[in-house]
Amino acid sequence: MNTGIIVVLAFVALIVLFVIGKYNQLVQLRNRIENAWSQIDVQLKRRYDLIPNLVETVKGYAAHEKGVFEQVTLARSAMGNAQGVKEQGEAQNMITGALKSLFAVAEAYPDLKANEQFMMLQEELSGTESKIAYARQFYNDTVMAFNTLIQSFPTNMIAGSFGFGEKEYFPMDEAERGPIKVDF
Repeated sequence: MNTGIIVVLAFVALIVLFVIGKYNQLVQLRNRIENAWSQIDVQLKRRYDLIPNLVETVKGYAAHEKGVFEQVTLARSAMGNAQGVKEQGEAQNMITGALKSLFAVAEAYPDLKANEQFMMLQEELSGTESKIAYARQFYNDTVMAFNTLIQSFPTNMIAGSFGFGEKEYFPMDEAERGPIKVDF
């Protein structure tokens, strides 16, 4: 009888240790997701701060391109008001499109393309875009690991018991999924 109690207690202890381990794993992944989102936020803020400088530089050369500047300003405003992963993703896609238009305008002005300040801002923005892309990838990879874990048995029972729910992926603009046109 004494051995039976020890076996039952050992089994219960193993179950408790398993639950604690899985709970801690879920907390760790949730915290990684929050950190990854913060890293995206840092890079988006950097981009947000660079845009007015870039717009002012281009404005000096292309004053008649009012529509492009309004589009960039509107996109920047949408980014400032976005809440949550989905709205942030949509705002970022809007900014990406607006910046493409802005750079297309800049292409039409050879003096602007040679302007040192414009080149510096374009380089800063390009570096920031790379950092945003990496941060988005890291965020989505971490969300995938978390969602896979909370959907897997038996962790799904633990996740449900402690209120862990699926996280949203950072969305991608549908236009960016299409084929790239190369024109020589």
